[in-house]
Amino acid sequence: MQLQVLNSPFSQEQVELLNRILPTLSESQKVWLSGYLAAFQFTGVIGATVAKTAEHSSQSTEKAITKEVTILYGSQTGNSQGLAKKAGSTLEGKGFQVTVSAMSDFKPNNLKKVQNLLIIASTHGEGDPPDNALTFYEFLHGSRAPKLENLNFSILSLGDSSYEFFCQTGKDFDSRLEALGGTRLYPRFDCDLEYDDPAAEWLEGVLSSLKEGKSESAALVPASASVLKVSEPVYSRTNPFYAELLENTNLNGRGSNKETHHLELSLEGSGLTFEPGDSLGIFPQNDPALVDLLLQELPWNAEEKVAVKQGDIRPLHAALLSYYEITILTKPLLEKVSKLTNSKNLEDLLVSGNEGKVKDYLHGRDLLDLVRDFGPWGKTTFEFVSVLRKMPARLYSIASSLAANPDEVHLTIGAVRYEAHGRDRKGVCSIFTAERLLPGDTLPIYIQQNENFKLLRNPETPIIMVGPGTGVAPFRSFMQEREELGINSKSWLFFGDQHFTTDFLYQTEWQKWMKNGVLTKMDVAFSRDTDKKVYVQHRMIEHSKELFEWLEEGAAVYICGDEKHMAHDVHHTLLKIIAKEGDMSLKKAEEYLAEMQKQKRYQRDVY
Repeated sequence: MQLQVLNSPFSQEQVELLNRILPTLSESQKVWLSGYLAAFQFTGVIGATVAKTAEHSSQSTEKAITKEVTILYGSQTGNSQGLAKKAGSTLEGKGFQVTVSAMSDFKPNNLKKVQNLLIIASTHGEGDPPDNALTFYEFLHGSRAPKLENLNFSILSLGDSSYEFFCQTGKDFDSRLEALGGTRLYPRFDCDLEYDDPAAEWLEGVLSSLKEGKSESAALVPASASVLKVSEPVYSRTNPFYAELLENTNLNGRGSNKETHHLELSLEGSGLTFEPGDSLGIFPQNDPALVDLLLQELPWNAEEKVAVKQGDIRPLHAALLSYYEITILTKPLLEKVSKLTNSKNLEDLLVSGNEGKVKDYLHGRDLLDLVRDFGPWGKTTFEFVSVLRKMPARLYSIASSLAANPDEVHLTIGAVRYEAHGRDRKGVCSIFTAERLLPGDTLPIYIQQNENFKLLRNPETPIIMVGPGTGVAPFRSFMQEREELGINSKSWLFFGDQHFTTDFLYQTEWQKWMKNGVLTKMDVAFSRDTDKKVYVQHRMIEHSKELFEWLEEGAAVYICGDEKHMAHDVHHTLLKIIAKEGDMSLKKAEEYLAEMQKQKRYQRDVY
């Protein structure tokens, strides 16, 4: 249908423009446009941007810009997922049609249909993809990956520069998509723990590239998209809530080698909500004694003012106490520090080929070691603090159900103390909460949602929980939630620690749940109570036949705890059990477990 000048309120020029644009719109675009016009009939003005016209066979032809953008995220703790949703909301507000999906929920074969792809991925462990990115990662790096000459892409990579393979997953995606023929829409950004500002800069660059259209043509973009923005919670990672500590109890008995604290915090007035499986972020303070020792080695006054960020000026002592990370060294930090000191030893350490020596030096040392080993320090205070990394929040699995404990959140935190390089060392947040946090004190917190570690929606699904030590925390939240909601489907806990008498965390609660039927089975392993060390994976093997029967019934398996050792061992134990009891090869067992993961019946919260 063509508009005519005679029966419309538009000028000839406007009619010609509308007649060119309207036939190019999809049905969903027409619906969106009609709603947009209705919402802004009094104040809105629709603007159109004209991009470069494509040339085909020496002739100029106009074509609507591809407004469809696919955002895939690979996330272990929820950071990449949160950024993906925020990016999707921003792009939708600019008139783009956006699909946001976990890599595990995306059909890899559909990749060849995608023209604009944004990948937001974290790196897990020693350079590995997150669990929900593994299948997509393997497909993309396999022989079945399609050619992607028509793909425009950009990568936002999250990582931790204290690890050797910093942002490796994002780097791998970036190089592989290029090798398959894709074109970078915008350069890859590698983000350290403080990712907010670089992520915003990356998204701005991506948006600019999408608007330019490269070889594409004009598109309709709303002049104002404020009504499309997703409302953010009042309190977040960038605006933490100061929660009052209600209770701080040591869960371990007298004589234990461990010190595990149960914390109860008030959320009253915060508006914060969470689900079992989510985590709590805490912004801690450094050890004041360590800060004092550091200042004794530096040539500056502790009260000298430093600008930690624009508009935030603090005394040096306060900045080192609450703002800067001083307990972890990274290679990028060594490289920056080398420009502030004339130390020949540091210069020699950073010579190409000494990567092994650098790795050895970084392990177990902190900023005090660095200052002592590679002084003197003659640069200004500003230059010194400018190379330091902002202290990141520490994430802990939530150990309570909001339904069972309204306006409260509970945590289970093990105190970290060890000796290295002739000095006693302390975990920043664990010792902050264990030694210096008293009832009535407040601390800055935020909720970190984790969609990758959740109870399934079907309440009849049996669950198997494996959580040694503080890894039991989220399973306490699971049990509280199930009890509160009256869910009585089968549940099985594998718990392990050192000694039964001193280290059975939340023992009376598990026994109560066993008695009232909320918990069906419980198997425990206390490694120091017998001559031969027994761990949770040994208990799993002892019950391999029944465990496999649960899996065949559709049970979901949840693992929480140390990734490098425990989770690795439990994973391989599961594979052995599936292979043995299912009478299948190890390869088939891997496929069985991969299918469970695809169905969200195999979930891990590991660190």
